[in-house]
Amino acid sequence: MRVFDFDHAIVRRPGRSVVNGLRKGPDAPTYEGVLQEHDAYVAALRAAGLSVDVLPPLEAFADSVFVEDPALVFGEGAILLRPGVASRLGEAEKMRPVLERHFDRVLELEGEQYADGGDVLVTSDEVFIGLSKRTNRTGAEALAQKLKALGRKARVAETPRDILHFKTASSILDEHTVMATRTMADSGVFSGLKVLVVPDGEEGAANFLRLNDTVLVGARYPRTIEMLQKAGFNAKPMPVTEINKIDAGLSCMSLRWKARG
Repeated sequence: MRVFDFDHAIVRRPGRSVVNGLRKGPDAPTYEGVLQEHDAYVAALRAAGLSVDVLPPLEAFADSVFVEDPALVFGEGAILLRPGVASRLGEAEKMRPVLERHFDRVLELEGEQYADGGDVLVTSDEVFIGLSKRTNRTGAEALAQKLKALGRKARVAETPRDILHFKTASSILDEHTVMATRTMADSGVFSGLKVLVVPDGEEGAANFLRLNDTVLVGARYPRTIEMLQKAGFNAKPMPVTEINKIDAGLSCMSLRWKARG
């Protein structure tokens, strides 16, 4: 089974508080814009063959639409994480009953163990855990042990400076290939893997999402889409203008797995 083969997903509908989500830029998204883009995202998941569980909004947590940060899921089980920003720490507990409905094993981080799912990149051989402002070494090493309990090998890696999340700047394209920004590619973290570099000026395209035989890519990045299509990939442009105004991208809006058996 390929690491990007999925048949199930969990998403959370954005609340109106999403306009107050964490962001670096001065421009706030509109609620209507985020909702429209999220609806298109859910439709794309279903079109790629996934059954999607849509959770209700959590108005108390502005960033809760980004369900991948407080949890990780695999066919073997799930892990509740501890996002490394105070405003998001309560999200994992809200995910607990959801995960317990789907998985027999639900592990969890504790205490000062901070790790965001946006810093976790799953490849066919190992799981990269990137250190960042949201993932500390204590959390990364604890997460590596939880992954080992699920039968997964992990590697703790340095995320280049000024990159928010490991997957902000890199995503899995096929079993042996990662596509990344030039900064991430030049860091040498992906030794042993083939690395494609996104076109200069389209660094945001490095956060794409491979779902079975479909690759979701921000519609704002035409040169990346063209590059993927010429390489034989089914690249589907996605609206991300409003979502990109928050500290987020395509991968963080869903938890994805393939049921065992």
